[in-house]
Amino acid sequence: MEKNLKPMSGYVALLISILLLFGAVTLFFTGMQYNPFLSVVGVLCFILAIFFMKGLMIIQPNHSRVLNFFGKYVGTVKENGLFFINPLYSSQRMSLRSENLQGQTLKVNDKMGNPIEIGVVIVWKVGDTYKAAFEVERYTDFVKMQSEAAVRHLAMSFPYDNLEDDHAPITLREGGEKINQILEQELTERLSKAGIVIQEARISHLAYASEIAGAMLQRQQATAIVAARAKIVEGAVGMVDMALKKLSEENIVELDDERKAAMVSNLMVVLCGEKAAQPILNAGTLYN
Repeated sequence: MEKNLKPMSGYVALLISILLLFGAVTLFFTGMQYNPFLSVVGVLCFILAIFFMKGLMIIQPNHSRVLNFFGKYVGTVKENGLFFINPLYSSQRMSLRSENLQGQTLKVNDKMGNPIEIGVVIVWKVGDTYKAAFEVERYTDFVKMQSEAAVRHLAMSFPYDNLEDDHAPITLREGGEKINQILEQELTERLSKAGIVIQEARISHLAYASEIAGAMLQRQQATAIVAARAKIVEGAVGMVDMALKKLSEENIVELDDERKAAMVSNLMVVLCGEKAAQPILNAGTLYN
C-alpha cells in the first residue's frame, strides 16, 4: 500500500553541508601547518558533509521518489522541492505525468473470424507508486504487453461490422464510444495490479486485413446497391399506385386490366432504370 512521506526541508541540510565543507577545508590546511589533529578533524567534517549532501533530494513537478531502507518500503515523496532524507535510504525516481502509448497495428481475427487490423492510443499515468515499483518487474513493459492483450481480446469479442452478424448489438466499426468504454474498462482491470490509471483509450486504426480488404469492399458495395435498389423499388411502387389512383379518381382515362399492366410495366421501367428512358411515339393502339 502506498504511503505518502513528507520529509524535512533540504535547505537547512544544504547550509550545514556547505559549512562543513568550508570548515573541512579550513581545518585540513590549518592542521597541515600547525596541528595534524586538526587535519583529521577536517577529514571527518568532509565525510560528514558528503553524508549530508547524499541525503539531499530534488523532486521536479509531477515526479516522485519511492524510498527504501535496506529492502523495506518507507514511503513515497510526491511533493516538489528540495528535501532531506535519511542518507541510507535508497530512492527510485518515478514520473507521475500522463504518457501516451501508440500501440502498433495488430492483425487479429474478429468474432466472425475475419482478419482485421486494429491499433489504439492509450493515455495513462502512475497512480500507485508502490504497486508500480514492487508489484511488477518493469511497469512500462507491463503496460505495453497488457495493452496489446486487451486490444486482441477486444477485437476477438466483437464483429468488425454487421454484414455477417445482423443481430450484433455492438460492432467494432459502429460501436464508437461504447467500444472505447469497454476497452478502457478492460485496460483498467488489467493494469490496476501495477497501479496504473487509464485516462483515455481510443481506437486509432481499424480496417480489414489486406488479403480480404478488396473482397469485403465489393461486398459492402453490393450490400449498398441492394439497399438502394430496394428503396428505389419501394418508391416506384408508391408512385405507380398514386398515378393509377389519380387517373381513376379524376376520370382522365378508363383503363382495363391489360392497359393498367402495360402502364405499370412502363412506369416501373422508367422509375427503376439507371438511365433516362427514351420516349417512343406509339401511333397505333395497344391491340394492333
